[in-house]
Amino acid sequence: MTKISIVGATTWGTTLAIVNAIGNQENEIFLLTRSQDETTKLENENQNSKFLPGYSFPNNINITNSQSEALENTDLVILAVPSITFRENLTNIKDFISSNSILLSATKGIEISSGLRMTQIIKNEISNVSDQNICVLSGPNLAKEIIQGKPCSSVVASSDENTINTVQEILNSELFRLYGNTDIIGVEIAGAMKNITAIASGISDGLNFGDNAKSSLITRGLAEMTRLGVAMGAKQSTFSGLAGMGDLIATCSSPQSRNTQLGMRLGQGETLKNIQSSMVNVAEGVSTTKAVINISKSMKINMPLAEAVFKVLFENIKPLDAYKSLMNRTTKLEI
Repeated sequence: MTKISIVGATTWGTTLAIVNAIGNQENEIFLLTRSQDETTKLENENQNSKFLPGYSFPNNINITNSQSEALENTDLVILAVPSITFRENLTNIKDFISSNSILLSATKGIEISSGLRMTQIIKNEISNVSDQNICVLSGPNLAKEIIQGKPCSSVVASSDENTINTVQEILNSELFRLYGNTDIIGVEIAGAMKNITAIASGISDGLNFGDNAKSSLITRGLAEMTRLGVAMGAKQSTFSGLAGMGDLIATCSSPQSRNTQLGMRLGQGETLKNIQSSMVNVAEGVSTTKAVINISKSMKINMPLAEAVFKVLFENIKPLDAYKSLMNRTTKLEI
């Protein structure tokens, strides 16, 4: 029997718990909550009514707020918490992590203060786990489609192919196909940056600009994430894969995407503050935009689309004015 512990009863954390419990019934799943109150609520309702109402927990999911119960002697620890609380969560659990556990980040973001990717934060905070046992999950994974039993593919990236193979064996099922990739940098940068493009795409929808404008934004967003990723040491080919183009298409095309929703509401004239206060889930693209702009400035990399999104989010530039500034830039070659 394989023991899997998922840190974070978020939409994505709960989805991964339920899908794996159903697809791999021999696994023992632990869903680690923040408090006894949260544990009691989930157990009594036998579902996560806040994020995924109507989807019951299978019998092989154990809900607990006990870090020792959830994490000791665990084969695979999946971290499914927002990037803004990622380090804090690691600090809370690091004393309970076994040295032979595989740590899998399912979080798409970049830490604002440090500019670090999630796997880099794991390396900083969890000293007793080798680099080979640290990996990341990313791809076109809209949680509500997955929880409904609709098929999807994703990618797990690690520097060690044995770790990739182990995670594939644990999580792969007939509805959740896992590919492998050794380019951790590329997979993480793609997964984080696609949310910036999703906000831009949503803004375009909110302004009723149509499919031509939207496809242009998606394409230029792909160019920007590739440009930054390669400069940071990623492989260009990764951005044409599931973590790059695949996730970008799903996120920018689906009304289920919280980043696309946020962008659409910005385009329709709502303020960021009002939008965020009304959202149940975190739109990772907001904090990622800050982090990416900091990185691009320090590395002197041109990121006009990300800069336009930044101005709308944090400098009170009107979406239409940001669009005009993009369109009125000096002409250049496409590549």
